[in-house]
Amino acid sequence: MARMNMIEAIRSAHDVMMDRDPSVVVLGEDVGYFGGVFRCTDGLQRKYGEHRVIDAPIAEGGIIGAAIGMGVNGLRPVAEIQFADYIYPGFDQIVSELARLRYRSCGEFFSPVTIRTPCGGGIRGGQTHSQSPEGIFTHVSGIKVIMPSNPYDAKGLLISAIETDDPVVFFEPKRIYNGPFDGDPDKPAVGWGSHPKGEVPEGYYTVPIGEAEIVRPGDDLTIITYGTLVHVAVAASELTGIDAEVIDVRSMSPLDTETLADSVNKTGRCLIAHEATRFSGFGAEIAATIQKKCFYHLEAPIGRVAGWDTPYPHAFEWDYFPGQRRLAAGIMKVMEAE
Repeated sequence: MARMNMIEAIRSAHDVMMDRDPSVVVLGEDVGYFGGVFRCTDGLQRKYGEHRVIDAPIAEGGIIGAAIGMGVNGLRPVAEIQFADYIYPGFDQIVSELARLRYRSCGEFFSPVTIRTPCGGGIRGGQTHSQSPEGIFTHVSGIKVIMPSNPYDAKGLLISAIETDDPVVFFEPKRIYNGPFDGDPDKPAVGWGSHPKGEVPEGYYTVPIGEAEIVRPGDDLTIITYGTLVHVAVAASELTGIDAEVIDVRSMSPLDTETLADSVNKTGRCLIAHEATRFSGFGAEIAATIQKKCFYHLEAPIGRVAGWDTPYPHAFEWDYFPGQRRLAAGIMKVMEAE
């Protein structure tokens, strides 16, 4: 076991899989010589060579298209899109080709592509480097969508993603690359060194795709969230004094509906939180699922806390970001409702 931040855990996952499987290759903008804009692939090109860690031009459609071709021909490509905000030029390749390849070929062909991309705000990236488009991809049949909230899960889930024969979009909340963030921007930053999920095995292990995790047990209220907001939800629960059960979704597609429903049936109240825009966000799908599976156990309307229905503002970042105070207000609203 070793202490790792999320960047180091993601790099370790690449290293472990490239060492175990010569068909694993990495491609993307600056992933080789510079080791990635966030250093997640630092040192891999020196270790495995330019033929396995490939620097690509700024052409997201080309990166994903090339990865699909590699996958069809027996490789297991890990494609990095430098920021989730720039995944859209490759959207047609993902939706029309990657997600549908197995279906349209009646199972004859598949392409095991993993697309890694940093997402979310909290780093003063403004509207062009802060988006959380995970909900767009959960709407596409044929791909898996993952977002870890800590180094341990990041490494284990990335290894699982690389090993699966299905395409995966792997979102990485960049605000917590270097440490957990509790939603209070005025506090000094903390690292992963003292966090239990900062303890990461150096070798091979997996975290199953499609399984949520209860990160804080509780009896009064269920908070369903993922990514950075897992840590905010725990802090907001402690701030309010409400005994909330916090669930880290981890895998949005496939979604672990059983764990979510069991918790809400126990507590009778539910709050859903995500950083992405509220309208048509992934929280709406979770709310519909909870309403269907837990209708007769609900004691109050399902609550939602999310980003505003605007582009991510640069000057008002902390008004947009669902921090401790907004989640605490959401908790109290659900608790006081009848």
